[in-house]
Amino acid sequence: MSKRLILLCHAPTLSMREGGFPAPDEAIDEGGLRKLAKVRLPSPLPATVLTSPMAAARQTAENLKIDAEVESGLRDMDHGDWTGRSLADIHASDPDALSHWIADPGSGAPGGETMDTLISRISPWLDDIPKDVLAITHPMVIRAAMGSALGLPQQALFRIDIAPLSAVTLSFNRVWRLQSLAVL
Repeated sequence: MSKRLILLCHAPTLSMREGGFPAPDEAIDEGGLRKLAKVRLPSPLPATVLTSPMAAARQTAENLKIDAEVESGLRDMDHGDWTGRSLADIHASDPDALSHWIADPGSGAPGGETMDTLISRISPWLDDIPKDVLAITHPMVIRAAMGSALGLPQQALFRIDIAPLSAVTLSFNRVWRLQSLAVL
């Protein structure tokens, strides 16, 4: 059975531009709305379009005029105590914890998910995709999906930049393969 998965990173938000850990209700910023107006999606789109329940992903779908079903498994990594905080704020209040996270981002933020936990969460979702899917989600989720699908070591995942409004296409025919990387 062959299938295709397009993982689309949501439009830019303030925490993406300034550096920080997004809150679930963080909206796309003005620059993101301008970029969205210029986006042309690949055609034809898969019949199944899913989006993370977080605001930026849902707003990306809405602004692209795509009818998407909310899929809780596509939610962003839980950033625990750092959710909704900027890197500058965390550095000012707890520079040692931030230094530890920078040295080992896979360990996750205090009280949040680790990369291993995120990969464990996304792997069954990948296994259950029955057909072609467009999924609008977050950089960390896209990295975890790539790691799971392609068997990449965790250290490599943090060396992959996932820009806002970029798309990773994976294809499956007996095994997952990276088909393309693109900025829309």
